[in-house]
Amino acid sequence: MTWWQATLLAFIEGITEFLPVSSTGHLILVSAIMGQADDSFYQAFNIIIQFGAIASVLVLYWRRFLPNWNFYQKLLVAFLPAAVIGLLVKDHIDAVLGSVQIVAWALIIGGIILIYSDRYFEKNPRAEIPMMEFSWQNCLKLGLIQCFAFIPGVSRSGATIVGGLALGLSRKDAAEFSFFLAVPTLAGATLIKSLKIFPTLQSDQWSMLLLGIFLSFVFALLAIQFFVKLVSKFGYKYFGIYRIVLGILILLASWRNLI
Repeated sequence: MTWWQATLLAFIEGITEFLPVSSTGHLILVSAIMGQADDSFYQAFNIIIQFGAIASVLVLYWRRFLPNWNFYQKLLVAFLPAAVIGLLVKDHIDAVLGSVQIVAWALIIGGIILIYSDRYFEKNPRAEIPMMEFSWQNCLKLGLIQCFAFIPGVSRSGATIVGGLALGLSRKDAAEFSFFLAVPTLAGATLIKSLKIFPTLQSDQWSMLLLGIFLSFVFALLAIQFFVKLVSKFGYKYFGIYRIVLGILILLASWRNLI
């Protein structure tokens, strides 16, 4: 891995991790274009640099993470399905992490869902539930919905945001709850991958990882602030359109053996 490749992957991770466009899908696609989709270090790098994205949430929303049992209880309940199901299907997830076709179809289907959900909730306004009044039953449902993101290209943030909207959260609260839920979810996946690969790392790979973590932190800080303002005003339909266009382009490139 070169320095410019590490920088590009960190940029993509930081910008896309909290947008409903699938950071994993984008990283798989770029790694495939680089010809490194099956490289074990690239796959580990793409996961471990999520530490930077996690840190960005803690920095921006540090007040939320002050001791608050009600808040932590909601996060724990929402996190449990991913923890349990993730461990059960881990080997199957690793087996499809290099498939650009799966990413493409997931992007397209997810894009259609985002556009439809945006229109549906605009036409069918309902009483919104404040985040801190979200019941533990709804947190559990949201955690189960998050598990769809084990499919590359689905988007963890996209799944949890649409799920949050369906369960009664506002656009802003659905996005922010998705950020908060990312902390334990990404931390768990990243820690498992880190413990597995750290003993095998060489000195130059350590420097690449540290660079990737730092850059993903910086880019994620910018992306979160931009995203909250954007969805509060315009909704999610433009992200849906982007997903569909990108998915179609990936399928065309794949069918022509360009990736």
